[in-house]
Amino acid sequence: MDEQILANVGPRLRAIRQERDVTLTTVAEATGISVSTLSRLEGGTRKPTLELLLPLARAYGLPLDELVDAPDVGDPRVRLKPIRHGDRTVVPLTRRAGGLRAFKEILAPRSGEVPDPRSHPGYHWVYVLDGRLRLILGERELVIKPGEVIEFDTRLPHWFGCADGRPVEYLGIYGPQGERAHHVG
Repeated sequence: MDEQILANVGPRLRAIRQERDVTLTTVAEATGISVSTLSRLEGGTRKPTLELLLPLARAYGLPLDELVDAPDVGDPRVRLKPIRHGDRTVVPLTRRAGGLRAFKEILAPRSGEVPDPRSHPGYHWVYVLDGRLRLILGERELVIKPGEVIEFDTRLPHWFGCADGRPVEYLGIYGPQGERAHHVG
């Protein structure tokens, strides 16, 4: 925490307690923090620490950032970096390694493209946003339209492409073997 935020914590804690019309003794009983420590904290002679602030946040039923009146964290936008793979543009939507991974993918049409189905361990869930996705899945060939969802075990040979001369845009969730994307409802 920056110094100005720290300097304002004590008066803020006192104001919250007084607004709720509770005594230091009541707060001490609810938090397990001594009355003298609470008094020094409110008076600014005791430095606020997480060990002191967390029980106070729980006792007052406030998130920690609201308890200390922390400033907004700034710009909440996530800067996604598209990755080009030939005719594909992949935008990773998750950053962790392993587990379920989400991405947005855009496939550009390629004339004379010959499907080359591949298989690998895992599970795939796809939601088509725009265009028509051609899917070869084992011995089947399907055309997936915007708003449609497919889900399959990637050990089955599969291949994605454009069903016509237009690009296809879709959201995908890929999970390691046995991890499926489940819907609620």
